[in-house]
Amino acid sequence: MVDVELRHLAAMAAVVDEGSFGRAAIRLGYTQSTVSQQIATLEKAVGGPVFDRPGGPKAVRITPLGLVVLDQGRELLSRAATLADAVDRFHAGDGRIDIGIFQSMSNVILPTLVRRLRDERPRCDIRLTEEVPGQLPAIRDLDLLFYDGVLEGEVEHLKLFDDPYVLVARPGGFPDGPVRIEQLDDEPLVAYPLACDQPRMEQALADGGAHPRVVFRSGGDDTLLSMVRAGMGSAVLPSLVVHAADVKHDERLRVHDLLPKLPPREIYLHWRAGRTHSPITARTIEIAIDAVTELSEQL
Repeated sequence: MVDVELRHLAAMAAVVDEGSFGRAAIRLGYTQSTVSQQIATLEKAVGGPVFDRPGGPKAVRITPLGLVVLDQGRELLSRAATLADAVDRFHAGDGRIDIGIFQSMSNVILPTLVRRLRDERPRCDIRLTEEVPGQLPAIRDLDLLFYDGVLEGEVEHLKLFDDPYVLVARPGGFPDGPVRIEQLDDEPLVAYPLACDQPRMEQALADGGAHPRVVFRSGGDDTLLSMVRAGMGSAVLPSLVVHAADVKHDERLRVHDLLPKLPPREIYLHWRAGRTHSPITARTIEIAIDAVTELSEQL
């Protein structure tokens, strides 16, 4: 059997539903001769007649072969309609997107990102994966991955913004105002595990003459801040973390700028190299750029 085209099956279904070639032509917007030609082509493809044509005012009757073709044809037409709808939704930006995030990103930028996507594309399917603290993330099947550094391998990246480091301490732990880096020498410090940007930041402290005593490490932002409140030590944290936790309005904590300033943590957006972005992925990148631009003005 040669290939059967969907338009031929649609013509057959219309003839069955309407009871005549003429009414089927009106429904489809064709001429009657066009419908007849499509049915003839279909019959040639399947190797036999699909309709008995009694002629005159009598309705055409479907043949046993026609019943087989119609049963499978309607299923194919339904699948084609589903495919067309899915493609339309894809081009409208209502498809699925998988995004990898890290903790402080999920607390600040992510809500803005999700809200805007939902407002613009209510039918979009957003899937989020939060990285495990202290472990290097992998792009795998993610469409986009936020990370504080550049990942190696077959990935492309876009730098979103610089996230400056600040000192978080208990009230009275340091005089009001900026704190010089050397003042942290031999001071107790709670810190992240030695992964991501943390080793570079601690090396910058050492280069500035500070060798603090790290008394506790944790990948949790809230955990580190809780330890500062408890008097375990101070913490050098990215401004995004401080902003997310609203530390400036916490009477149990004080935020100090560092002098000289440490090199900031750099936030990047990654995706697999050479991958064509879906419309929703391309729009997500645009929204992310807008969101971090607004946020960077607040940090």
